[in-house]
Amino acid sequence: MSAVAARSFHEPVMIDEITELFAPVEGGLFVDATLGGGGHAEALLDQHPERRLLGIDRDPEAIAAAQERLAAYGDRVTFCCERFDRLGELVDAAPTGPLMGVLFDFGVSSHHLDSRERGFSHRYDAPLDMRMDARSGRDAQLVVNTYELAELRELMRHHAGERYAHRIAAAIVAARPLHTTAQLADVVKSAVPAAARRGRRHPAMRTFAAIRIEVNDELNLIEPAMRAALARLGPRGRLATLTYHSGEDSTVKIILREAADGVCECPSTLPCICGAAPTVRLLRRKVTRPSAAEVERNPRAASALLRAAERLEPARH
Repeated sequence: MSAVAARSFHEPVMIDEITELFAPVEGGLFVDATLGGGGHAEALLDQHPERRLLGIDRDPEAIAAAQERLAAYGDRVTFCCERFDRLGELVDAAPTGPLMGVLFDFGVSSHHLDSRERGFSHRYDAPLDMRMDARSGRDAQLVVNTYELAELRELMRHHAGERYAHRIAAAIVAARPLHTTAQLADVVKSAVPAAARRGRRHPAMRTFAAIRIEVNDELNLIEPAMRAALARLGPRGRLATLTYHSGEDSTVKIILREAADGVCECPSTLPCICGAAPTVRLLRRKVTRPSAAEVERNPRAASALLRAAERLEPARH
């Protein structure tokens, strides 16, 4: 992999913890559903030579970088430039099985934030874009310039927990049309109270994150992808997730706890006849956070939360 391509994607987060979680699973098909530059995938392939890997990413630039990085693994790796909510059908079409490992590393990569021309960051002046896949239609400019005030307010509250969502949404509507990241950052900065402008973080960070999540429909893809993965995991196969904000983590936690508890759908006044039973066991009851040493080395890992589960053997009757 070229030095330029290697630098453009972030250092894999919590890679030691992830390889430790997957260590007992020697062979079978693994899916890296958020391939990025291929750092996690490389570690998983190195760990056991019997593993094959399906790498999924919606960003053609990520696929190209990962193909270069993982070229030495030859036909052990299959690449798919798709959204990860298509995981089920992609696994079903894979030439090898069973599915024994799945990794989701949600959120945005350093490559996206550091690519000036793609408009993900308030740090660079660029067209308002924020698409992980430039082939998709909706971009940040469409969201900023066409959403109603109430829609903008709610997406900032829901996606990013923005305290000043109403003030910022009103300022955006009043300043339309906006075409660049610098224009948007200036509008947000002027909309928040003076005290909020003096913080360690730029006051537009949450707004940019909320718009990015909306543009890429990030939260709505998590549930179908995870449910498809859990349904296809072989016995003793494992799934791990890395999340970076409360919206992602809340969805992941609900899905894993439902699978671990075996949620019964029968009326509470009647005996269970639906056959509900746990399908996974949680490998860690509480989230795992990166070590202080990792955060010092890689500050973008600071908000990462790791969860994991193992597929149970089918119940015997």
